[in-house]
Amino acid sequence: MKPSLVIFGLGNPGKEYRETRHNAGWWAVDLLTKEFGTSEWQPKQKFLCELCEARIGVLPVLLVKPLTFMNRSGECIHKIVDFYNLDVTHNIIVLCDDIDLEPGDVRYRETGSAGTHNGLRSIVEQFGERFARIRIGVGKQQPGADLSTYVLSSPLAGEMEKIQEAIATIPALMRKQVLGED
Repeated sequence: MKPSLVIFGLGNPGKEYRETRHNAGWWAVDLLTKEFGTSEWQPKQKFLCELCEARIGVLPVLLVKPLTFMNRSGECIHKIVDFYNLDVTHNIIVLCDDIDLEPGDVRYRETGSAGTHNGLRSIVEQFGERFARIRIGVGKQQPGADLSTYVLSSPLAGEMEKIQEAIATIPALMRKQVLGED
């Protein structure tokens, strides 16, 4: 199946990272799998990822979890974009955490900078800034705290509840963006 859209959930592989803020993109793509998935997650070594086929309406979609670790997310995306001959401006959406948004906030942008996000920076280095992304708020670290330690820590219970509520809005956002539904 050639996908019309590929949705990448950014995160880090490994049990030790599963519940960390940096894996909000994986949490979101897991929910999209429950909502739209038509297959099970499958490891795809040639793409450095796990992927799941899906449909939003009649649109064929691939849901992808890069296994390259956050800082090298662009490598996986580049392999898939090249293989399927995709236009990143129209055929991909990236889901990721955002420390500049409060837990519970979600922001869709069709273009933009990577900011402090190393996963987005890896993608921008490959393709430039013209790709859609959905940023999931995980909150800002305490002043003076180390950013990498913060994003690789688990959200507090109240924060996690808000993050999960925000992620629960993403399937409707996908329907709106892809199908034009309100």
